[in-house]
Amino acid sequence: MTPQDHAAASRPSKLMASAFAGMFVFGIVMAVLGAILPSLFGKIGFSEAAAGNLFLTMNFAMLVATLAFGPMVDRFGFKALLVVCSFLVAASFLLLTVAPTYSLVLVAAVVLGFGGGGLNGGTNALTSDVNPGQRGAALNLLGIFFGFGALSVPFLIGTLLRSLGLQAILVLATLLALVPLVLFTLFKFPRAKQAQGFPIRQAARVARDPLLWLCGFLLFFQSGNEFTAGGWISTYLQKTFGVGPSAAALTLAGYWAAVMAGRLFTARFSRLLRNEKLVLAGAGLALAAAVLLALAPTGALAMAGAVLLGLGFSAIYPTTLAIVGENFASFTGTAFSFVISVGLAGGMISPWLVGTIAQASGLRHGLLVPVFNCAMILVLMVLIARVSKNKRAASAK
Repeated sequence: MTPQDHAAASRPSKLMASAFAGMFVFGIVMAVLGAILPSLFGKIGFSEAAAGNLFLTMNFAMLVATLAFGPMVDRFGFKALLVVCSFLVAASFLLLTVAPTYSLVLVAAVVLGFGGGGLNGGTNALTSDVNPGQRGAALNLLGIFFGFGALSVPFLIGTLLRSLGLQAILVLATLLALVPLVLFTLFKFPRAKQAQGFPIRQAARVARDPLLWLCGFLLFFQSGNEFTAGGWISTYLQKTFGVGPSAAALTLAGYWAAVMAGRLFTARFSRLLRNEKLVLAGAGLALAAAVLLALAPTGALAMAGAVLLGLGFSAIYPTTLAIVGENFASFTGTAFSFVISVGLAGGMISPWLVGTIAQASGLRHGLLVPVFNCAMILVLMVLIARVSKNKRAASAK
C-alpha cells in the first residue's frame, strides 16, 4: 500500500486478521458439500448424478465470481466485494440448514460458489497488497487458514453429528461465516487502485503479458493436483491396497496436515530463497511423491507418498500468487482474477480426467495425471524464473 493508503486504511494487522477469517470460511466452503452429502442423501434422497451436478454448478459459479472480482476490486476497492461475498456464504449455509428439496440445495450451491469465489480471490489479493515486501510469507500463512477451515466441518461432523445433528453444525458454520462479515464491515480498506476509472487499455496489456499466462497455466496444473489429491487419495488407498476407511481418512488428514505444515514453514523461512526457487523445490518433491504414490508396491509406501505429496504441494500455489503480486502490483485484483480462474479450470478438469482414466484402466494409471502435472509445473517455473529475471533486468536499466 502507498503511504496515503496506510493513512486511510485500518492497520495491516487488522486487515490481515479479516483476510485470515475470510480464508478460513472459504475453506469451509470447499469442504461443506462433500462433508454433508451423505446426510443429504438420507434427508432428501437424490441420485449420485444429481450430487455431481451440485459440485459442477458450485464450481461454475465460483469460476464466474473469480473472473469478476479482480476488475471490481481494482475499480471499487475490497470492502463492498468482501462484505457481499461473506453475506452470500452465510446465506448459503443457512439455506443448506433448512432446505427441504434438491432444488433449494442447488440454489444454495450456486450462492455458495458466487460467495466463495469472491471471498477466495479477494482475500488473496488483499493479502498481497497489504504485504508488499513479504508477499510469499503472507500468502503461505493465509493458506494455512484455508486448511483449518477445510478440516473444521468434516471434523465437527465426524465428532458431533450424533450428538448435535447436521442442522446445528450448519448453524455453527453460518455463525462462523458471519465473523469475517463483521470484520470486513468494521475495518477501513485501502482505496481502490483505479478509483478514477478502470483503464481498459492498461488492463488489456496486463492480460497479454506472457508472465501472467505462464503463472496461470502453472496454477492450472497445481489446482488440478490439489483437487485430484483431495478427491482421490482415500479411494485409491482403499480400492488399490485394501486400506481400511479409517486409515485412508487418517492418511488424507495427514496430507492436509503436511500442506499446512509446509505453508507454515514457508511463511517463516521464505526470505531465505527467492519465490521461484521455493516453487521449484516444492514441485521437485511433489514430483517424487506423485511417482511414489502412483507406483508404490505397498499401501504403506502409497500412504507415505500421499503425505509427502502434501508437503511438496504446500508452497506452490500461494508462492506463485506472490510472484503475480510482485509483477502486477498496479492491477493485483485483475491479475489474481485471471490466474485463479485458470487454476479453477484445472481443478475441474484434472479430477474428471483421473476418473475417466480410472474407469478405463484403473486408478494407478489415473494417478499418473499428477505426475504429468508436477513435471509441467517444473517446466513452467523455469520459464517464469527466466521471464522474471529479464523483467527485473529491464526495470533496473
